[in-house]
This record gives sequence, C-alpha cells and structure tokens, in this order.
Amino acid sequence: MEDIEIETVGEATLRDPVLVEGLPGVGHVGKLAVEHLIEEFDSEELTRIYADEFPPQVTVDDDGVTELAHASFHAVSTDGPDLLILTGDHQAQSHAGHYHLTDTFLDIAEDMGAESVYALGGVPTGELVEEPDVLGAVATNGGIDPLNDAGVEFREGEPAGGIVGVSGLLLGLGGRRGLSAACLMGETSGYLVDPTSAQAVLEVLETVVGFEVGYESLEERAEEMKEVVEKIQQMQGQQQGMPTDDDLRYIG
Repeated sequence: MEDIEIETVGEATLRDPVLVEGLPGVGHVGKLAVEHLIEEFDSEELTRIYADEFPPQVTVDDDGVTELAHASFHAVSTDGPDLLILTGDHQAQSHAGHYHLTDTFLDIAEDMGAESVYALGGVPTGELVEEPDVLGAVATNGGIDPLNDAGVEFREGEPAGGIVGVSGLLLGLGGRRGLSAACLMGETSGYLVDPTSAQAVLEVLETVVGFEVGYESLEERAEEMKEVVEKIQQMQGQQQGMPTDDDLRYIG
C-alpha cells in the first residue's frame, strides 16, 4: 500500500462543519468524548485513512472478521452545527508520521468545508480527580475569550511539555493554514480511562460550539470506573509496595 491511503466509505452534505478530533491519548478522554457524540447523534462514517505509520495490526470483531488499523472521519448531525469527527484506535509511530497524517487530516477537513478545529484530550494530574477542570490552548489569541467564557482555564506552564501528537499539530499546522483551532483538555489521573473528564470536556464543547447532548451512558461508565477505583484503593490499603500517585504520574 501507499504511505497514506484514503478510502471513501460514505457521503453526507455538511453545513459549515466544525472539525472535532478525539484520538487515543491520556485517559482516552478525547476518544471517549467523540465516540459519545457519534453514538448519541445521527452519524455517518465518511472516510477511512490507512497509513504505514499506524501499528502493524488489525482489530478482530465478535465474528472473527479483521479490519486494518486506520483513522476515520464521521459526519455528525446535532441540534446545532454539523460536526466532522476524527477518531481512530491509533496515532502515528514517528514524528514525521504525525506531521504527514495531520496534514492529510487537515486537507480532508478543509475539503469538507471545516474552518474551525477543536482537539479534545486529557492532561495528567497523577492523582484521582472527582471534578476535573478543563484546560485550554489556542492557535491564536483571538480564541481565548470564548473559551474563558465557557469556563476553560489557561494555566501558566500547563500542560507541562506542551501538547503532543495530532492534537498539538492540529493547532500548530491548522493555525498556519488560517484555521481557528483550539485544544480542550480535561484533567485526569493519567492511568485510568476517564469518562468523567470526557464529560467535562464535552460540556465545554457544547457551550462554545452550540449543541446539546445527553450524558446518561457516560455517567454510567463513570460509576463503573468509580467501583474500579475503590477496588484499587482497597488493594493499595491491603498490600505493600503498591505504586503511589507520584509513581503513576506520566506525560502522554
């Protein structure tokens, strides 16, 4: 196959779509958020992107049928603006691959009429957070005020080390193309899948983009994760040598 191959799998007419990215990252916050949007609204898969920068593997469904690793775009119809959602199970494995794939993603999004971009993700705290704040970053100064009004925090020096992967490059490369680009990052421990943080990020996205979505399924997942956390805490209390919060801190 070519380095990058684009396959059209569906069609949709989009009205001034907003690009929303949620690829795997810290706490799977962005991925959980966009998958929730795809499930809650009418959606249509439009495009699949295959690349030799993705891991050499396939997924296997319940019937034993395989699918080569890829990223995909979905058209999502909300009660507000149309969304063009980018998601997948993997990110690129090299620095050059991140650049090449992000350029491809932006080419596709612009061809579909997107002029604004929201990258969704998590920022690790190294400890459990019951009520996560949402941190922000923008490609230009003009994008700060609307996010501030929606309760997004801009903290000096955070996220430490900057924003890596596609989320960061959507701002860097998207800004150079003249797109309005922002990143919304929910606080998360960094070592558990975090539906609570995903909901916090989505609540901000609702406000700044202008749509409404229910959260029942995310809240159910959050309750399940609380039970997992309680079991982990019990194990920590019963066993010696378990990792502390400081041990579990990492940047992803």
